[in-house]
Amino acid sequence: MKCVPYVILDNGCKMPVVGMGGFSYPFPEAETMKSALLKAIEIGYRHFDNAPPYKTEQSLGLAITEALKLDLIKSRDELFITSKLWCCDAHPHLVVPALQKTLKNLGLDYLDLYLIHWPVSSNNPGNYDLLLPKEELVRMDYKSVWAAMEEAHRLGLTKSIGVSNFSCKKLEYLLSIAKVPPAVNQVEMNPFWRQDKLREFCKKKSIVITAYSALGARENIWGPNRVMESLVLKEIAIARGKTVAQVCLRWVYEQGVTLLVKSFNEERMKENLDIFEWELSEEDLKKIDEIPQSRGLPGSFFVSDEGPFKSLAELWDGEL
Repeated sequence: MKCVPYVILDNGCKMPVVGMGGFSYPFPEAETMKSALLKAIEIGYRHFDNAPPYKTEQSLGLAITEALKLDLIKSRDELFITSKLWCCDAHPHLVVPALQKTLKNLGLDYLDLYLIHWPVSSNNPGNYDLLLPKEELVRMDYKSVWAAMEEAHRLGLTKSIGVSNFSCKKLEYLLSIAKVPPAVNQVEMNPFWRQDKLREFCKKKSIVITAYSALGARENIWGPNRVMESLVLKEIAIARGKTVAQVCLRWVYEQGVTLLVKSFNEERMKENLDIFEWELSEEDLKKIDEIPQSRGLPGSFFVSDEGPFKSLAELWDGEL
C-alpha cells in the first residue's frame, strides 16, 4: 500500500496531496464505481472527492462501509472526504440541508471538506444536472451563501470549507467578508494551464489549491486531450522512464499543489501514486514552462446574455 503525503490546512486538518476524483462520464454503474473506490482504498488512496452531480456519493458510502468491514481502514477518520455545494443549492437557506443530504447519501456524520462548486447559483431546486439550462442561472449572493457555509462548519457537519473555480477577485471579496476563510480552492490546473497568478495569490492567503483535470480532458469531454498528447511531455516521460500521466502529476505536486486523479484501472491507480520518490529536472521544468497556456475548461456553459456572467472574462475576472 502506498503512503501518500499530506498538507496541513489553515485549520490544522491534514489533507492527502493526492485524491481520487469522483467524476466520470458516462456515469458508471454503481457497483463498478464502488468496486473502483474500494480498490483505491486498498491501494492507499485516502482522499475522495465527490459532488451530487457526479452521482457517486452512495457508491462511496458503500465502499467506505465495506473497507471498514474488510479492515482496510480502522476507522472513517483515516479518510479525507470532500463534497460540493451544487448551483441549485447555492442559496443561504439550502446550504445546510444540501450538506445533510450529502451526508445521508454517504452514510457519514461529517465531511472533511465542503466546497462551493461554482461561483453561480441556479433557480431550479433539485436540478443536479452538470449542464444547467442557462435560463436557470442567477447571480450568487456570496456573502449569505458563505455565511451558511460557515454555519455548516459551526454545526460540525464539515471540518473545513472552501470553494471551487473561484478567481483571485472572487476570493479577495470572500476573504473580506468571511469569518472562516476558505481553506481550499479547487481549480483546473495542468501543464497547459498553470494558474500562475492564482497560485501566487492563494499562497499569500494560505489557501490550498487542489488541481482537477491534472491530466487534461482524458475523456474528451471538453475537447482534444492536448495534455496527454503533448510531444513535450512525452519526451520528458521517455527520458525519465515514466508515463506522461506521472510527469504531469509530479509537475503539479512540485508546484506545492494537491491534486485529483481518476482511473478504474488498478495499475494506473498505482502509477498515479508513484510520483513521490523522484523529481523533474530544471530542464524538464523549463520545457514545461514554455508550453502555451489556455484553459481546457473555459466554463462557457455558465455564460449567457441574460445570466449573471455575460462573458468568460466576467466569469474568470479576466484570468483567461
